[in-house]
Amino acid sequence: MSDYSQPGPSAAGELLIDGDQISACGDWTLPYYHALYSSVTAAGQDSDRYQTLNLQTLGRIDTAGASLLAELIGPHNLEQWLADNPQAVSRETAALLSVVAAAMADHQPPPAPPGFTLFGMVRDIGAWVDQLYQVVVTLIGFIGQIIAALAWTTLHPRRWRMTAFVAAIQDTGLNAVPIVALLTFLVGAVVAFLGATVLADFGATIYTVNLVAFSFLREFGVLLAAILLAGRTASSFTAQIGAMKVNEEVDALRTLGLSPIELLVLPRVLAMMVSLPLLTFVGMISGMVGGALVCAVTLDIPATQFISIVSQDVALKHFLVGLSKAPIFAFLIAAVACLEGFKVSGSAQSVGVHTTSSVVQSIFMVILFDSIAALFFMEMGW
Repeated sequence: MSDYSQPGPSAAGELLIDGDQISACGDWTLPYYHALYSSVTAAGQDSDRYQTLNLQTLGRIDTAGASLLAELIGPHNLEQWLADNPQAVSRETAALLSVVAAAMADHQPPPAPPGFTLFGMVRDIGAWVDQLYQVVVTLIGFIGQIIAALAWTTLHPRRWRMTAFVAAIQDTGLNAVPIVALLTFLVGAVVAFLGATVLADFGATIYTVNLVAFSFLREFGVLLAAILLAGRTASSFTAQIGAMKVNEEVDALRTLGLSPIELLVLPRVLAMMVSLPLLTFVGMISGMVGGALVCAVTLDIPATQFISIVSQDVALKHFLVGLSKAPIFAFLIAAVACLEGFKVSGSAQSVGVHTTSSVVQSIFMVILFDSIAALFFMEMGW
C-alpha cells in the first residue's frame, strides 16, 4: 500500500516552506495557477536551496501545477526525487510529473534576436538580393514557357481556347471600363485644376490644355489603366488558379496529359493584351474629358477650343508612345499573376498570401518598366 494521502477535492493549492523543506498542499490545478505562480515566484527558483520535498498532502495536479513544481525545484531534481521516492505519490501523478520534468529539462530557450550589426545588415541585403534573383529567374522561365506555348498553339489553331479567351476579355476588359473611365476622368480633372493654379502665376493658363493632353497620352492613360488592372485582374487570376491548385485540379489536368499553360495561362495573357490597350484608350479620352471640363468651368476654355489646341499642338507620336506600352504591361501583369497562382500550396492562407504578392509585384513591374520606357523614349527623342 502507498504511503500518500488525498485531501478533499476542493482544497485550494498552497505552497508551504519550512526551512529547507517545501510542501505542496491541496490542488495544484489551473484554477489556482495564478495564486500558486505568485507563491513560487516569491519563493524563488533556487533548486539547491530545498533539500526535502513533501507531497503527502498534494491533492489533484495537472500540467500547469506540475510545471510550477518543476520550475520551483528544478526539472532534474524533480526527476531524481521521483526515482528516490516511487511510493510518495500515485502512479498517475508520478507519470505526469515525470513527463513534465523531462519536457522542461529538454526545453531550450529561443535564441535572443541578434542586434543591429554591419555584418547582419550585409547578410540581410545578400539574402534579399538572392531572393530577388530567384524571383526574376523563375519569372523569366515562366515567360519562356508562355512564349513556347504561344508558338505551339499558333502552329496548331485548333488548340485555341476561344471560349476561355472571350470570357477573359469580358472579365478583364468590358467589366473594367466603368472604373477605368471614372478614375481617369477624376485624375484628369485634378491635373487640370493643379495646372491651371500653377500656370496662372505665369499668365499661361492656356497651356493647361497641353499639360493634360501630354500627361494622359504619354503616361497617365496607360499607367492608371495598368495599375487598376494589376489590382483588379491580377488578384483575380491568382485567386482562380490558386483555388484550382488547392483543389488539385491543376494536377488533374497534368494527369490527363493537358498543359495548364495552354489551358489556363494563354487565354488570360492574350485577353489582357487585347483589353489593356483598349482600356488605355478609354483612360486617355476620359482623362482629357475631365481636364476639358475643368478648363471649361474655371478657365472659360470651351470644348471646341480644347480640341483645336490638342489637334494643333499635340503630335500623334505621343498617343502612339503611350499606347505602345500597354501590351507589354498587360503581358507582365498576366504572367506575374498566373505564376503566383501556380505557387499556391494547398491552403486558403497560401491563396491570400500569393494574391497579395501578385498585386504588389504587378504594380512594381508596371512602374519599373514605365520608368525605363520613359527614359528610353526621352533618349530616342520620341
